[in-house]
Amino acid sequence: MSNAASSTEAANEPLQAGSDSFAIPRHVAIIMDGNGRWAAARGLPRVEGHRRGVEALRKTVRAAADLGISYVTIFSFSSENWTRPASEIKDLLGLLRRFVRNDLADLHKSNVRVRIIGERDDLDRDIRLMLEEAEDLTRNNDGLTLVVAFNYGARQEIARAARRLAYEVAAGRLAADAVTPELLTRQLDASDVPDPDVIIRTSGEQRLSNFLLWQAAYSELVFVPINWPDFDRSALEAAIAEYHRRERRFGGLIAQTGS
Repeated sequence: MSNAASSTEAANEPLQAGSDSFAIPRHVAIIMDGNGRWAAARGLPRVEGHRRGVEALRKTVRAAADLGISYVTIFSFSSENWTRPASEIKDLLGLLRRFVRNDLADLHKSNVRVRIIGERDDLDRDIRLMLEEAEDLTRNNDGLTLVVAFNYGARQEIARAARRLAYEVAAGRLAADAVTPELLTRQLDASDVPDPDVIIRTSGEQRLSNFLLWQAAYSELVFVPINWPDFDRSALEAAIAEYHRRERRFGGLIAQTGS
């Protein structure tokens, strides 16, 4: 799991959707890390790093759509983020509200479908309604699918899926020895979304941090040294180029490339 080249080392020619030299990955997942460090390095408040991170997200979604990527999953707010200072949580939720208010119409106009994964039952009603609004408005769009992991933890997602199967077994509708990985996959938050081909993490940190643990079984992991607010199309292209240098065997002997 080597680091991707920095955005300045990206190929001179921009990638093109469906180009012969690069089969664009179908699903790219991103851990958007380093907002706070970006701000601290510039003597700015952390909220400014998060605000610049939203701008980087806008650029990345546009670039992904231009490149022909079908699915982008972003780790926007983890179930562990609630332990952060109350002021920072308030700032993050405020940015979420502004993003839905200011960007949802543009996403809808661009034919982007928004999906939300994560636990919703314990969220404030206004936040739940915003998430539902984003999904409902874009439900029939058939362009890029933007999967937003909000109040999300992969262990919690797996536990929810296992609990659903346990209820079926307890009710006598499912035999315990009939439980398979495929059955559990169907109980995940967005079971119809394919597993990510590549997971990108910014800021140089090299861990998954409870993100898509089940779905990441055969994903390529690409770690880039730049902080998320500096991520742009060239950084995305560099990460995809690194992904294409990998040999994907999926447990077999013959490498598989492309999406």
